[in-house]
Amino acid sequence: MKRSTTKLVAILLAFQLPAAASAISRTASATLIRGDGTAIGQASLTPKDGGLWLEVDARTLTPGAHGLHLHAVGTCTAPDFVSAGGHWNPREHRHGAEAADGAHMGDLPNLVADDAGNAHLAVLVSMAALDGSEMGVLDADGTAIVIHAGPDDYKTDPSGNSGARVACGVVKAN
Repeated sequence: MKRSTTKLVAILLAFQLPAAASAISRTASATLIRGDGTAIGQASLTPKDGGLWLEVDARTLTPGAHGLHLHAVGTCTAPDFVSAGGHWNPREHRHGAEAADGAHMGDLPNLVADDAGNAHLAVLVSMAALDGSEMGVLDADGTAIVIHAGPDDYKTDPSGNSGARVACGVVKAN
């Protein structure tokens, strides 16, 4: 009896593993929108080298540097995107690359728009994952990518003094 129960459990697990594996996303993306609902770009996240490779492409921005952050809640309610909450900070660090204990997880380099308002950024978000774990962007309340009106100064806590939120995108599994 014991041997047949063990065999039955092994068979059941074999059928459950492919289903569990397919539930883990291989990539994620976000469509970036302005407060009026206009789509202005796209972001993609792909697992790579102990983190997530993030690529952001945006258009029609004001030329110059813009703060770019991962925010703690995957909601982008226009026009101000306050619904996205604060910066994603699962390790509870202070804001900015210049912070003594290191930047929080949502801190990203500034997104720099050229004279035509086009911007591209590719960066590794270390230790982030595409799952529902503490370090995962696809947790219960999700994650948003937010573009701010001004540049991040990399030191002012909690937001880098980067101004209003001008675009937002909800991260979704592909």
